[in-house]
Amino acid sequence: MSRTPKIILLAVGGFVGLLVLIAAAIFIFVDANAYKPALESAASKALGMEVKVDGRARISIFPSLHVTLHDVHIRNRGTDVVSTKEVKLGIDLFPLLHKQVKLRTITLKYPQISIERDRAGTFNFEKPQASSVVSRALDLAKVSLSDGTFRYVDKQSGDKIEASKCSLDLSTRQLSTGQSPDRIKNVSFTAKVACADAKRNDIVVSDLKLTADGKNGVIELKPVTMRLFGAQGSGSIRVDVSGAVPHYHVHYSLPQFPIEEFFKTVSSQKGPEGLMDFSANLSMQGTTLREMRQTLNGQFSLSGKNLTINGSDLDEMFARFESSQHFNLVDVGAFFFIGPVGVVVTKGFNFASILQGGGHTRIRTLVSEWKVERGVAQAQDVAMATDKNRVALHGGLNFVSDQFDDVTVALIDDKGCAKAKQTIRGSFQQPEVKKPSIFKSLSGPFSQLLKKGKKFFNGGKCDVFYAGSVAPPK
Repeated sequence: MSRTPKIILLAVGGFVGLLVLIAAAIFIFVDANAYKPALESAASKALGMEVKVDGRARISIFPSLHVTLHDVHIRNRGTDVVSTKEVKLGIDLFPLLHKQVKLRTITLKYPQISIERDRAGTFNFEKPQASSVVSRALDLAKVSLSDGTFRYVDKQSGDKIEASKCSLDLSTRQLSTGQSPDRIKNVSFTAKVACADAKRNDIVVSDLKLTADGKNGVIELKPVTMRLFGAQGSGSIRVDVSGAVPHYHVHYSLPQFPIEEFFKTVSSQKGPEGLMDFSANLSMQGTTLREMRQTLNGQFSLSGKNLTINGSDLDEMFARFESSQHFNLVDVGAFFFIGPVGVVVTKGFNFASILQGGGHTRIRTLVSEWKVERGVAQAQDVAMATDKNRVALHGGLNFVSDQFDDVTVALIDDKGCAKAKQTIRGSFQQPEVKKPSIFKSLSGPFSQLLKKGKKFFNGGKCDVFYAGSVAPPK
């Protein structure tokens, strides 16, 4: 072997040996617990929040240099934002020679993360100033957590989100430095998230999984998959914070979900049965919930075939329908909102009124297509057909003011002309339901009225109420 390779080999071997000696010295002579106060102080300064290590700390050198901390709490304003049973910090040895700390890995076991947003829009982890040390220490670090729980409360909107048995694998390619409020625009990362269970208000999902990629202020969550109402749904979310105002785009589809699983969230009685398809493609922008509602645009739809309503024969009810309050068309119209959007708008409907008694109803076809502009959803093609009748709906849903915009439900004939109408106005929570309006209002059973008005509908003209895709019964 020539002299030069020998020198290089000896130099490399000596350097490796030196590193081993340094690591051994750290392990033998350094008591990590003695440095807990300094560690807590440095971490608190970096995060801008109080960091407390209530358990023991220890240093290990195999298979690499790392520090393990037990029972760690990160607090702000007197409450825990993050608490975890164990944190393991993988540390690069080379920067330590220059008195610099650089983390390679951060591993959390059994963490509990609690995020709150107050009525003023401030998050519980926010501080007016935070050191850039945290950015330098975390640059290119890999973060992972296992068996975690997550809780989010928004006191502005009343929303609550809880998730359990969560895992995270996060790799940062670049983190911003400094204290600029726009520093998130310079963050670059990839992440995989999975939660066994998650709950938002009354909606429960399971097997939630997503992959996220962030670069230049744009975060792509794709795909996002979950089980909802007993079916597997999928979609994507795009968040763009590169400009002055954040932009959001959400696409989601839930094919062939059992309608009875949704119905359990709004009624204790046995509801309709059958499979339905739901899809949504929506965009919005803004920094507050109100701004996002005001800019909501896109479309959503709900459809199904061969559904069954147990406990009520709607065709029989239509046949003996009288101009009274014994039966509301708007309660039938509530079925157009069944699905994920139904949780928002159906609280004021009396589902029980059409689920009592005997019999059942087959809904051959149900279509509910909506276009959303500036937070108001307008009915595009909304109708359903039973074995003998058709019911259609016009009007809008104002998500900005949480109100029905002259929503009208009508019983229609083969030509699409209204035989009876009923209108609903007011708030989603306390709607104002008008009395049914019947053409050429006469007393007596509605079946008699239809017979008397048959010539009128056949020979006369009417304003077509519905001309959509749902065909009349044969």
